[in-house]
Amino acid sequence: MTPAPDNAQPPEGTEPTVPAPRRVNKRAQVDARVHGLEDDFRNQVAATRAQIDATQERIQARTGRNLPVAILIGLVLGGGLLASLLVEKAFFMVFAALLIGFTSYELANALRFAGRNIPRVASIIAGVAVVPAAFYWGPSGAWLITLAGMAFVSLWRTVELIRPSHRVSAAGFWKDIGAGVLVQVYVPFLAMFTLLLDREPNGQFWVLAFLIVVVAIDTGAYASGLLFGKHPMAPKISPKKTWEGFAGSVVAAILAGVLLGIFMLHLPWWFGIVFGVVMVFTSTIGDLTESLIKRDLGIKDISTFLPGHGGFLDRLDSTLPSAAAAFMLYLVFSSLAG
Repeated sequence: MTPAPDNAQPPEGTEPTVPAPRRVNKRAQVDARVHGLEDDFRNQVAATRAQIDATQERIQARTGRNLPVAILIGLVLGGGLLASLLVEKAFFMVFAALLIGFTSYELANALRFAGRNIPRVASIIAGVAVVPAAFYWGPSGAWLITLAGMAFVSLWRTVELIRPSHRVSAAGFWKDIGAGVLVQVYVPFLAMFTLLLDREPNGQFWVLAFLIVVVAIDTGAYASGLLFGKHPMAPKISPKKTWEGFAGSVVAAILAGVLLGIFMLHLPWWFGIVFGVVMVFTSTIGDLTESLIKRDLGIKDISTFLPGHGGFLDRLDSTLPSAAAAFMLYLVFSSLAG
């Protein structure tokens, strides 16, 4: 038989055959390359994740908060605030009632941790009652309900003495009464100025303006303190607060105050400087006051209701005294609006 030439073609209708070993080698090479790419991708993701976690740990160690979660919570609260103020100013009562109720509960609970027997349910009821009183009845109604709330909480604690488990010494009883009154003064009383401001003509814009300035103060202090903070401002009260952070808060407050004064409140530019300086003062006092309370109670945060923030009072510490100052500024300067 004559052997077929090397260049002979296969018969029509048949496929050329590829040697099995060569096919197996090519598949193995492709699989190895795919697995290599998958490993590289996983390693890159793990390295990036490790860098992000390390950066977040450094930020949290420096600032004491989980920044991404804190930003998300802030956006949710800010969105609720804007909706309640700009859609219909009366809706702000719902937003304020929720904040006052939760914050009153937090502070009462924290003081109970320190040994003071404060009726939490009564504190919430008394605090929330201030909201419609301030909005519909004005200052006189707000003052009346605030005083009634203090009496209500004190009476509730007095009635509790009937139960043996709630009995204390005379000194302990008066400390409980004082702590219950403190909750009403620190939260509902200061918060009522926000409602008093909201009910005034164009008051919702004043509420929004002073809250934006407070946020700018917090942001300016946070950024400048994180970048440049070296000199503690009050190390025994708030170790993380620095003079560099305070300087950043002043700049942010004045800038925000001037812009909001001109474009939102329609007041002279110099009012913005006064606005910003006053808000820096009250915001800083509020922040340091809450830090002092937490230090005396031996706790880091008032509660853990807001991940990345601590509790509601940890977010409202600067806002509460600033609300009273903003209402006073409205009474003095609102007539200058163009």
